Amino acid sequence: MSEATSTVSTNKANADYKLTTRHYGRIWMRVILWVYALLVAVSVVGSGFKMAVGGAEAAAELFSFANNAILALVAGTLATALVQSSSTVTSVIVGLVAGGLPVEMAIPMIMGANIGTTITNTLVSLGHMGCSKSFKRAFAASTVHDFFNYLAVLIFLPLEIMTGFLSSMSVYVAEAVVGGSSMDIKSFNFIKPLTKPAVEIVKGFAGTLPDHTLGGLAMIAIGIGLIFTAVVKLGKLLKKVMVGRAKDVLHKSIGRGPMSGIASGTVMTVMVQSSSTTTSLMVPLVGSGVFTVRQMYPVTLGANIGTTITALLAATAVVGSAALPAMTIALVHLFFNLLAVLVIYGIKPLREIPLWAAEKLADLAVKRKIYAFVYLVMAFFVIPGLGILLAQ
Repeated sequence: MSEATSTVSTNKANADYKLTTRHYGRIWMRVILWVYALLVAVSVVGSGFKMAVGGAEAAAELFSFANNAILALVAGTLATALVQSSSTVTSVIVGLVAGGLPVEMAIPMIMGANIGTTITNTLVSLGHMGCSKSFKRAFAASTVHDFFNYLAVLIFLPLEIMTGFLSSMSVYVAEAVVGGSSMDIKSFNFIKPLTKPAVEIVKGFAGTLPDHTLGGLAMIAIGIGLIFTAVVKLGKLLKKVMVGRAKDVLHKSIGRGPMSGIASGTVMTVMVQSSSTTTSLMVPLVGSGVFTVRQMYPVTLGANIGTTITALLAATAVVGSAALPAMTIALVHLFFNLLAVLVIYGIKPLREIPLWAAEKLADLAVKRKIYAFVYLVMAFFVIPGLGILLAQ
């Protein structure tokens, strides 16, 4: 009887294992499908932008008036705050650069996306309002990310405007990756043959519309919609298979020092393809007292680095003469976040500024809860909106 029971248990365990393996296999197949959809979407946005404005040269001329870095910065912030995904916005920016948007205009947009993405963890912290001590810790943990990104923009945007060091460094590396603008990379880019059939289907639909401008706008709308859907779906699928493992990585490394925290934040964000997920998972842990704001701080910096993988992935979908600027803007995103961590966290007086500002704001928010809502609305919607109006 016991042998029979043992055999049944073993068979059931084997069946459960096979079911689990099959289930994970299906999830990873869907991940591959949505990565493909993201690559197609970026190509569609770039092609649609070219069609709408009449080519890359016309696109550059169209944006020649838009040389206001503040306007581009607040546009990136507002767009990311509205869709709550920097991955979506940076992928769209890569597509627009491929279609002719000047890299100089795209750089402040990328920096703005860094600021706008922090709205998610700030919203998460509001769930701790029932307990003052917990809310103070959670709100400080969420806003330290905000203040770090504000400080990074205040330091690096003026430097980039004056010297162009980020774009120069990114162009140098991009040329090594995809070749110079004079090189034909079609011969060794394996992405285009994979994405071309799907892009041609969308182009065929756009070609049925009355004029090129309308067709191009339709392609842009389809591409942005597909990017948004792909990023959301990828996030959900990867959470199913990776969040548990990512949490283990986080818990094992968080107490080993700041370098370990930065590394774990980077790895976790790459694993789940969302910096918002990484930071939003940390906020409740700080709110409940498991970790301190200072311990969480390096993890948020790693999340900033990890989130750049999406734009780099999106840039691989672009071929031909547009490949160099597309890869350049993706690398700008990476280098901006890497240098911000090295400079701000590496210099002790600068490192303390986001912590000090977050603690002070949390003190105010605990005294009067309305301050938390005022900060949220002002930082992510009112100030960016006013910035756009004033810049115009």
